[in-house]
Amino acid sequence: MPSLASLLLLLIASAGLRAAGLPYYTVLSAEPGAWPAILSSIGFQAQPAPLARISVARPGAPASPDWPARLQNGAVLILEGESPLADTFGFRRGTRTVLAGSLTDVHQPALPIIWEKSLELPVFDLPPGAQVFARERWTGAPLIAGLRRGAGAVLWVAASPGERGHERFPYLLAALCDLGVDPPFRSSRLWAFFDSAYRSRVDVDYFAARWRRAGIAALHVAAWHFYEPDAGRDAYLAKLIEACHREGILVYAWLELPHVSEQFWNDHPEWREKTAVLQDAQLDWRKLMNLANRDCFRAVSAGVAQLIRRFDWDGVNMAELYFESLEGISNPSRFTPMNDDVRAQFRKQAGFDPLELFASRSGDAPRRAFLDFRSNLARRIEEEWIAELEAARREKPHLDLVLTHVDDRFDTGMRDAIGADAARLLPLLDRHSFTFLIEDPATVWNLGPQRYQTIASRYRALTPHRDKLAIDLNIVDRYQNVYPTKQQTGTELFQLVHHAAANFQRVALYFENSLLPVDLKLLPSASSAVTRIEATGTKTTIDSVSGVGLPWKGPAIVDGLPWPAADDETVWLPSGVHVVEPSPVPAGVRLLYLNADLQSARAVSPTAIEFTYESSARAIAILDRAPRRIQVDGATQTPPSSWPAPILLPRGHHQVTIATE
Repeated sequence: MPSLASLLLLLIASAGLRAAGLPYYTVLSAEPGAWPAILSSIGFQAQPAPLARISVARPGAPASPDWPARLQNGAVLILEGESPLADTFGFRRGTRTVLAGSLTDVHQPALPIIWEKSLELPVFDLPPGAQVFARERWTGAPLIAGLRRGAGAVLWVAASPGERGHERFPYLLAALCDLGVDPPFRSSRLWAFFDSAYRSRVDVDYFAARWRRAGIAALHVAAWHFYEPDAGRDAYLAKLIEACHREGILVYAWLELPHVSEQFWNDHPEWREKTAVLQDAQLDWRKLMNLANRDCFRAVSAGVAQLIRRFDWDGVNMAELYFESLEGISNPSRFTPMNDDVRAQFRKQAGFDPLELFASRSGDAPRRAFLDFRSNLARRIEEEWIAELEAARREKPHLDLVLTHVDDRFDTGMRDAIGADAARLLPLLDRHSFTFLIEDPATVWNLGPQRYQTIASRYRALTPHRDKLAIDLNIVDRYQNVYPTKQQTGTELFQLVHHAAANFQRVALYFENSLLPVDLKLLPSASSAVTRIEATGTKTTIDSVSGVGLPWKGPAIVDGLPWPAADDETVWLPSGVHVVEPSPVPAGVRLLYLNADLQSARAVSPTAIEFTYESSARAIAILDRAPRRIQVDGATQTPPSSWPAPILLPRGHHQVTIATE
């Protein structure tokens, strides 16, 4: 008669076969620590031990004879610190100790990784063949190591990863990938900002393909570099846009008004913005112009209209169109606007020159009067520029519009500091179609990812247009004291992106050049928002908030019908609950990629497909074969003249039928 342990092993093996491809984990401890926060940041989901592929054994975990067989069959075991179980795999405490406070990691060897608090740790002996991923910087003592066993693997870490999961070992998840654990989901929901000054001499075809693999659906290009026509720069931008379109990536003109361009600043000193010390407002990299001046406004408006006409943009992002500075009125050398036009307007309304706030006039009431005037002025300027961009949209109906606006609901000091007031601006969504992209202010870059739920709830209370809200994450060196890295990377980055994607329709990253190569592979999974996945026999049921790419090989049936939206590695699914299973019938024409919210798809015949989508910008579809006939809502559209080529489709909600013969 089989023992209870043998029956348990059989149960685990049987359940493991059913869930072999599912991203399940378990923590073999009453106290899970930060492991759920780490593993869930790229989509792994907690399940009971018999179902889990990834198991975490914390300090003191008992040894078990079952593990070698489980590893051979594909299980992954994470060992934290010292335990009898770790000892059985050769991760054994030595006689020496080391004070660990800084480490080097093979995934980013030059990056300083510094702990806020050092730990005295034993130096462990490692099993033969173990791969060391991270070492204590000065002694070389191993801190993360792993080895493969059959179809599975063991990952060992010398200590707890910290309370939040990213305080000590940023690249735990990258190490898991090195040991054969693939990202569980894929998404193409990310936007990224792009400054050509950092990519002026690169292969744009190479980078466009890399951006697509990283889940980037749109690039917001610093358009001020191209404000004035220049043959060389214009050719570069045209080539960049063409390369992005081939990869299904949209390209937006990113404007940073009242900064116009370097040349515009040099050519028009009479229109330069002034600070409260009456100096030209050259603040950080931005050189600010006085858009309240009507001559300046007309000149900039004409230049922006020409800029939009000259290139095949998919949208326009009007970013940060308010005032300086983060220190507000307390720093007159950075405080704007103090040009003659604004001062005259305020003097007429309030009876005094706002410069008096920094000299003879004091008190809360005068200060409040000007700060409110300043906030109202920012809103009027923003609405005026929305009207300008909508005029451009009449000429180019496919253009999407985005307003990037610093958060003033979570950090309420932003309104007085820079004049940003979302409560005044968001009602414009009742009359205008644009995406409101909320920018994380620098003052909260050191806070955790849970803030995105709070930010989302505060903005949703201001507008019924919740689908028009998006979030912008600044992936940069932070000025606060932060650990273990100055810039968000690894687990911290994935946690930020994952929480943001769960609360907003769209997540933007500033900026493309700051993303470290080691993070790119896992970004598409971090930005996926899957709430449930389970298997019953050959069927996989998955529920996602905004659509998802499910890793898949071979043809698939979705919800009982042959499914054409798939490439060689991924089945692309709409939001909601869907059941996926293998198809015995070879796939016909396939929709390899769609840069839009896919809503439905079906195979009309082996040579034709039909799908519906929703998109605030024009959509880009990529097929596996040349289209001969395209119909959008029943109207014929001319197919591309050459192949391979992207298929450009109108913005909005549409039904598309494509025949390839």
